[in-house]
Amino acid sequence: MLVLVAAGCGSSSPRSGVAGAERTRRAGDIHLIRHVVVIMEENRSFDSFFGTYPHADGIPTRHGVPTVCVPNGVGRCVKPFLDPNGADDSGGEHGPLAGKEDVDGGRMDGFIRVTDRKLIEGCRRRPRASACARLRRPDVMSYHDAGQIPNYWTYARNFVLQDHMFEPNWGWSLPAHLWLVSGWSAQCADPYRASTCTTNLSGPGRGPSATLRRHPHGPLYGWTDLTYLLHKYRITWASYVEKGSSPDCLTGPISCYTRLEGASTPGFWDPLPDFTDVRQDGQGATAHEPLSRFYAATARGTLPDVSWVTPDWADSDHPGAPISQGQAWVTKLVNSVMEGPDWDSTAIFLAWDDWGGFYDHVKPPFVDAQGYGLRVPGIVISPYARKGYVDHQTLSFDAYLRFIEDDFLGGRRLDPMTDGRPDPRPDVREDEPVLGNLAADFDFAQNPRPPLVLPLHPR
Repeated sequence: MLVLVAAGCGSSSPRSGVAGAERTRRAGDIHLIRHVVVIMEENRSFDSFFGTYPHADGIPTRHGVPTVCVPNGVGRCVKPFLDPNGADDSGGEHGPLAGKEDVDGGRMDGFIRVTDRKLIEGCRRRPRASACARLRRPDVMSYHDAGQIPNYWTYARNFVLQDHMFEPNWGWSLPAHLWLVSGWSAQCADPYRASTCTTNLSGPGRGPSATLRRHPHGPLYGWTDLTYLLHKYRITWASYVEKGSSPDCLTGPISCYTRLEGASTPGFWDPLPDFTDVRQDGQGATAHEPLSRFYAATARGTLPDVSWVTPDWADSDHPGAPISQGQAWVTKLVNSVMEGPDWDSTAIFLAWDDWGGFYDHVKPPFVDAQGYGLRVPGIVISPYARKGYVDHQTLSFDAYLRFIEDDFLGGRRLDPMTDGRPDPRPDVREDEPVLGNLAADFDFAQNPRPPLVLPLHPR
């Protein structure tokens, strides 16, 4: 998803007026990173992808056997188990309420009863029904390992795996992607007046849909997103989108309407075109671009300072889509950066937007009423990333905003008191004391490491 939204393009753009963001490279300095690429995949908890990764905070075991067991609602409990298919999984409920019910006050035991509520009710009446066999090995308790997602594990072994990365919010994809670019998820009675925006995690059923009826051709999101500051200080940015279907429109938890689904791109995965400030800055026409332009930029060495990259359903790792295909798509993206001229000045942040209903054993920390949500995998890939490092810091997508702000904006924040475009967001998440610092995942004193180009699985 390519969104060239600033004056000029590529790595030659100026950063005048931003303290501490000089182009010159200095050993031990965050400004060695001149390109940030955020790749956001879909719907996986940390335990579902890295629960058996060595030295990470994974599934509790004794002698290799899980010691945790989640009630299945019909008198038994189910331990996490390796997915025998390696691809064919369905996940579970992952709306705001489902997340809180999964956590169940820290007991982390709601995953099966939340997703299979109706099946459980039926099996209590007819325990011998054939469908009840599913409750013995419900999909939400399955996980994958290095044999099924070898490239993801190779990135973890050679770069940085973050085992306490939490979704910033309770709930599904739209609020997570809004948080990714703006540090908030809200609904606005009038998207041309930021003061009318209030926190909202529900999604199109109660939120943007009401606004859409009143403003059918206008923006939906009236609060301030990061591109407002990037544009203000002439930092180039892009949002690259792979054209295709939107998974949550196909498999729940919502019934999408045309505007959010999009005719050719997953609209609610790429919300930037519908931000008021993006349109007022004259960036609306280029607020999402074909993925082909990302590959062109990596080949030419003209990556923007900041890029967001979004898949379609088939390449997203979303339940129902083959994880081998999602892994191959991510590998192709990473390989293109590694083989291009910008590799030695780039940081790639790879994450999954929400837990997708899959089991995770770690209780999320409380930051405010909106989150944090459940744990998701996070990986840092860079020539300056620590090798084989497991980062145990508490992190969220707010940490991506903070890193970009520290690297390119001299530490300026999306703060209504200072950013020049005030909105009523309840807090400045980037400054939360619990939030770790992504700079700890780098060794800026080391020589840049060579590329690690991996084969595609499948090709």
